[in-house]
Amino acid sequence: MIIWINGAFGSGKTQAAFELQRRIPNSYVYDPENAGYFIRDNVPLDSKRDDFQHYPMWREFNYSMFKYLDQESDQLILAPMTITDVDYFDEIVGNLRRDGVVIQHFTLCASKEVLLRRLRSRGESSNSWGAHQIDRCIHGLTNEVFRHHIDTDQLSIDQVVETIAALAQVELLPDHRGSAKKKLDRIKTKFSHIRFFR
Repeated sequence: MIIWINGAFGSGKTQAAFELQRRIPNSYVYDPENAGYFIRDNVPLDSKRDDFQHYPMWREFNYSMFKYLDQESDQLILAPMTITDVDYFDEIVGNLRRDGVVIQHFTLCASKEVLLRRLRSRGESSNSWGAHQIDRCIHGLTNEVFRHHIDTDQLSIDQVVETIAALAQVELLPDHRGSAKKKLDRIKTKFSHIRFFR
């Protein structure tokens, strides 16, 4: 099974994915963004797109990668990835579902103010690339194609993780970390996944 965690930049997708991994045995976080950075860095200037999701090969690669992981691995795959284009979503998730791949999809929703505050907490200004995508993401992700929608404005990351697990009918291990260890793990996750240049 694949659990796809969608949402605007700053919604907590990556934190949720890695917290789920810590509490779900035999699970693996796969980041579809990495293929985009490879493509972006390996095409000439005259063929570059402003968003790597616009490259057909990004969508083709991730469709193939998810299908491979589903067929070849027994692990539960966790995929934190913002995708707001209904057609692009269908090219990947829709085609996988039509192939019989079980994908549980969740969108983490938050207000613009909360998203900006979360982006600032990881060093991004209100003029960052992610901040400029907020309105587009909030509007696009309201589409019913992107359900289940989880309002995270008033939820802790633990509550987000527990909500996803309950909806996906996945059992979580108890979290025996102390508050200091939990905070350190989340700081490491946050700063290891910041991309300053998009």
